[in-house]
Amino acid sequence: MRLGKRVTELLGIDYPVVQGGMAWVAEAELAAAVSNGGGLGIVAAASMPPELLDRELKKVRTLTDRPFGVNIMLMSPTASDAIEVAAANRVPVATTGAGSPGKVLERLKPLGTKVVPVVPTTALARRVERQGADAVIVEGCEAGGHIGELTTMVATPLVVDAVDIPVITAGGIADGRGMAAAFALGAEGVQIGTRFVCASECRVHENYKLAILNAKDRSSAVTGRPTGHPVRCIRNKLTSQFDHMEISGASVEDIEALGAGKLRAAVVDGDVDFGSVMAGQIAAMVSRIQPASEIIEEICREAEEVLSRLGSTK
Repeated sequence: MRLGKRVTELLGIDYPVVQGGMAWVAEAELAAAVSNGGGLGIVAAASMPPELLDRELKKVRTLTDRPFGVNIMLMSPTASDAIEVAAANRVPVATTGAGSPGKVLERLKPLGTKVVPVVPTTALARRVERQGADAVIVEGCEAGGHIGELTTMVATPLVVDAVDIPVITAGGIADGRGMAAAFALGAEGVQIGTRFVCASECRVHENYKLAILNAKDRSSAVTGRPTGHPVRCIRNKLTSQFDHMEISGASVEDIEALGAGKLRAAVVDGDVDFGSVMAGQIAAMVSRIQPASEIIEEICREAEEVLSRLGSTK
């Protein structure tokens, strides 16, 4: 796509589409399927033991010969291990989240890895550009999982105006209309998470996919704001427990303890009542399970149709 040319050339991909680095979700099979479909597949390091992450990264290479990446969550206790595993595997791209990526840039850029931090604010976007980031992903609070406070509509043009490197937009994008809107705001690519959860190659529990497919426009909730690390997920009995604890003034430690292990419970065990079903607001727009390549092609085709229609409007 012409409007995403800087991103596709930078990352060596066909379409300016990056798969979100979703903990417990973004494994080798999904990453390879996205990369084979012309986007950038991502393996989420999250809090994986280094030996497991090493196996996942090696597995991706057996499934695709296209560029792929690893997402390093900087607040994770295993972040330093993840950086070293990424270095040992000469991962083509690293995305980062939940912190300042200085250590990632220092260790991986000299090896030729493209480093693309996720940023919620213009201040962090400027800082990582000075540190040498190749591009940034600006994520609005419509996204699933850990979020900031700014919406995609506001954050995207602010970050575009603040930096010279390519800007990729995340949060609230499920179809070509969202992609076209991202381009209109000045972005040069999109990161998509929730819709890829419903890719046929994604190995999450079927209950997790069904929770997304059954979501409505008011199905998502944000929990954990008192902890300083808010999370968007689909409303269920767990979010009701969070609401009760937050209203009653429970301690940050107790609130964090309630959330411990709940994402795995949903993704792996299929507990969509008391597990954390992390998903963005666009879950309401996801209506079917499709191959990752079909999702990418459909979104990009729709975006081009929207932009062409708008361009012809007088």
